[in-house]
Amino acid sequence: MGIATVLKGKGGGVASVRPDSRVSAIVDLLVQRRIGAVLVLEDGRPVGIVSERDIVRCLAVKGGAVMELEARDVMTAPVITIRPDESVCDAMELMTDRRIRHLPVMESGALVGIVSIGDLVKRRIAEAEQEALALKDYIATA
Repeated sequence: MGIATVLKGKGGGVASVRPDSRVSAIVDLLVQRRIGAVLVLEDGRPVGIVSERDIVRCLAVKGGAVMELEARDVMTAPVITIRPDESVCDAMELMTDRRIRHLPVMESGALVGIVSIGDLVKRRIAEAEQEALALKDYIATA
């Protein structure tokens, strides 16, 4: 099972902002789209990612002033990416090792989507359910 299959199921749309986007606008976007992170794009290329965690960490240090900061002030950079031909297990391992929850998917230098830990867990559960059904069918016919 590859990341490309996960993207086919969820689509390739990616919420993104510019490096000069205000944190207040980013928070609005996160709430409106019910997502946990946005990519920071410059000239169509990911230069960072702003997650809820990034905002909360900055909030703890700067207080309410964080809302007036720009994406470049709070983003995590450089962005860790994955290719569509890599496996779901590889992506989950990378996320666990790096303690991240979102991976932009890049192919030949172009952004083709983003996967979250939730997307990957959902896919792994579906695979486990399919395996269980196949085993039940095999046992029933044996």
